[in-house]
Amino acid sequence: MISQPTVYIIDDDAAVRDGLSLQLESAGLYVKSFDSSVAFLSSLPRPKSIACLILDVRMPEMTGPELQAELVHREINHPIIFLSGHGNIPLAVKSIQAGAIDFLTKPVDAQLLLDKVQEALALSASMQKQNSMYRASNEHLLETLTKREREILKLALEGRSNKEIARLLNISFRTVEHHRSHILLKTGVENLLKLSWMVKGYN
Repeated sequence: MISQPTVYIIDDDAAVRDGLSLQLESAGLYVKSFDSSVAFLSSLPRPKSIACLILDVRMPEMTGPELQAELVHREINHPIIFLSGHGNIPLAVKSIQAGAIDFLTKPVDAQLLLDKVQEALALSASMQKQNSMYRASNEHLLETLTKREREILKLALEGRSNKEIARLLNISFRTVEHHRSHILLKTGVENLLKLSWMVKGYN
């Protein structure tokens, strides 16, 4: 089931939240608002959903840029539009370099904000489509592995050395090396780290 595209507003000013929500809902968008970054994180949206954030810069407990950094850490890449009551060029540049799609100053023009939100949701939808295609491709590649290759892959991703894998599976060290090279060849990746990302995305 595909969830409804959602605009998340995170701002500690109730009047701002209410005003933005009214504007966007009047345009037919689904909106959820939070009074803090902490409240937003407590009910975090699914990473695979189509969504964007309208995020205040200055908030108690956790600022907007701090929330952005936390989302990056959690590998959640919903597009972010920053709103600030103060023009701050260095902060704007830093936020956009970290992945935000824009940095707007309050009070923001209603049509400009709507345009940016629609742009952000379109970007989110495109990213989810690409991720879905990537996961499908990974699934196909991983399914080409033999039962023995899957056993070796599982142990390798647990951090086991070739010598340990050989002992646990009662096969030779050279056989383990042979299977591992075949795993990389079949999946088209260069190293174990990238392979772990592939398996993570598949699961």
